[in-house]
Amino acid sequence: MRKLTIFALVGFLAQLIDGSLGMGFGATSSSLLLTFGVAPAIASATIHFSEVATTAASGLSHLKFKNVDKSIILKLALPGAITGFIGAGVLSNLHSDFIKPFIALFLLSMGIYIIYQFVFKKQQNQKVKDGRFSALLLVPQGAIAGFLDAIGGGGWGPVNTPLLLSRNKIEPRYVIGTVSASEFFVTISTSLGFIIFLGWSQINILLVVALAFGGVVAAPFSAWLVKTLPVYVLAVLVGGLIIFTNSSVLLGTLISSEATVNIIKGVIILAWLGLVLFTLYQHNKFPFNIQNQKSKEVDQIN
Repeated sequence: MRKLTIFALVGFLAQLIDGSLGMGFGATSSSLLLTFGVAPAIASATIHFSEVATTAASGLSHLKFKNVDKSIILKLALPGAITGFIGAGVLSNLHSDFIKPFIALFLLSMGIYIIYQFVFKKQQNQKVKDGRFSALLLVPQGAIAGFLDAIGGGGWGPVNTPLLLSRNKIEPRYVIGTVSASEFFVTISTSLGFIIFLGWSQINILLVVALAFGGVVAAPFSAWLVKTLPVYVLAVLVGGLIIFTNSSVLLGTLISSEATVNIIKGVIILAWLGLVLFTLYQHNKFPFNIQNQKSKEVDQIN
């Protein structure tokens, strides 16, 4: 019962993040499951099985609202599905103690990337250029994203969405819709790979249902959170959580001294808190912003 509760809470938190940022379900849930001692292959398999229904619903919704660019979806989905299947096979045949630090390192980089994407990257309002995506670019991009998604339990959205947006070839809604719809094929293929290479006996359906249930419950709360909390603050909180949890895994593997590990964890937490305050100050949301106080005093005098 305790394990079911943990998986449900992980699903809730991961969907809360994904529904607010548009990415991060796999990276967040995988990070938390690894922290609770779940083997990488089991974590990734559970995540992908729970995502079958959610990616199907998301893909159909985007198709209904015509947010999918049908000219590029297969160029992403097919190579991603193939390498996702291969990635499931690779992960299933590697010892968890060997692969766990590498998964943690990949997920840690995802956390850093999320913070960079939403906090430090300069957002430019560029006009969308007319043009088509080359298959020479899309096929390897989809292949890399599919493999990383299977190995890390997440990565399809964080890899594909920013790369497609940066090229300014299609509108953002088509990017998000196409990536979401194509993810269904990758999820199905990866899940099939885990069934073949890992075996049904290693997959706990109750845990899959618990993870999915937590995600379903979180859906309306994520919509509320988007309205309540600025996206850049949420990105720092999420990115920091992913960095902290995976740093803990890496530190436990690389450093034997518990005192040293705790000191480094403390430094990470302080840096995380400092980044939250910096982000609030940067967007003039800091409650003790001197500049804001001065401007208010000037307004009162006038």
